[in-house]
Amino acid sequence: MPSILNPYLNFRASAREAMDFYQSVFGGEVQRSTFAEYQMAQDPADNDLIMHSQLTSPSGFTLMAADVPAHMDLQEGSNISISLSGDDEAELTGYWEKLVEGGTVLEPLNKAPWGDSFGMVIDRFGVQWLVNIAGTPRESDG
Repeated sequence: MPSILNPYLNFRASAREAMDFYQSVFGGEVQRSTFAEYQMAQDPADNDLIMHSQLTSPSGFTLMAADVPAHMDLQEGSNISISLSGDDEAELTGYWEKLVEGGTVLEPLNKAPWGDSFGMVIDRFGVQWLVNIAGTPRESDG
């Protein structure tokens, strides 16, 4: 199995809802484990929190997430940026449109100076996304 690089997101009691949302955006299957399933809850209030979840999409994306129990520090407002890039305009525009629902657009998805289409959004869970759709390569002047 090859090495993979993927984001891991931390939430305060909203990992289940967030991963359901991301599944609605990207498709695929979500696997989840709670703190109770592994007897890892230090407080009974943590039993149903997500200890680990993983979304694997049909496009090969992997996204992992967990809830951070109340007794552990979580830097609210410290965002992770997740980059979606490729050349399938319809697919990437579809993801963009779903991610902006209830979110805050920082940079509209428009033609960028480097020739691609690019946009930035903070989704409704506070996660920052960068979407880059490859433009048509420029022909050399030869």
